[in-house]
Amino acid sequence: MLLLAAAFLVAFVLLLYMVSPLISPKPLALPGAHVVVTGGSSGIGKCIAIECYKQGAFITLVARNEVVLCISVDVSQDYSQVENVIKQAQEKLGPVDMLVNCAGMSLSGKFEDLEVSTFEVKPYNVYVTVAYPPDTDTPGFAEENKTKPLETRLISETTSVCKPEQVAKQIVKDAIQGNFNSSIGSDGYMLSSLTCGMAPVTSITEGLQQVVTMGLFRTIALFYLGSFDSIVRRCMMQRARSEIADKTA
Repeated sequence: MLLLAAAFLVAFVLLLYMVSPLISPKPLALPGAHVVVTGGSSGIGKCIAIECYKQGAFITLVARNEVVLCISVDVSQDYSQVENVIKQAQEKLGPVDMLVNCAGMSLSGKFEDLEVSTFEVKPYNVYVTVAYPPDTDTPGFAEENKTKPLETRLISETTSVCKPEQVAKQIVKDAIQGNFNSSIGSDGYMLSSLTCGMAPVTSITEGLQQVVTMGLFRTIALFYLGSFDSIVRRCMMQRARSEIADKTA
């Protein structure tokens, strides 16, 4: 009876696997497609543009750096200005098939140490965004490390820094396949599964993987959290000892 149940389960999973392509999004053919990349002057945005170009796409780069880019525009300003820029690009290269938003930056520091102006930098051509890519070897990441607290730096160092080309290639691959989630590496895949929540799935296989791995990944995540908490406690004790030493000196 147990063997029969196992055989039925295997057959059911195989059936779902075969049916999955029927409901998955149709892959985007990049050759000849028009791809618009914002923030494409450096880092991940630049590498995504290069990867799409290698696969035969027509590229429109949009950002504030007029020296590097084809079209210079501040995407956070008046919508009509952005709309006009996109219309210009469409007149030359046709309708936009893929839009890649990579404009943004990250500023690290203790919340109580950040100036109020840091949260109001938009009018001064410095923009803040909340994103969750892996640590990537980009100019923005190098700038972020200059103000990163010790705790954050030690936690970040538990995983390796990714190359922007690797990140770009995976993002382009997932975008072409129509995947809702795009993860980099094993840690990224685990976090993507753990935080899926009510997010849509693009295939039955993806949904099954999330259901099956959720318990295991949560167990692994608890060890990660324990390690991160330990790092924070060690840094706190080290800082406390330093303060005591400074007072007694």
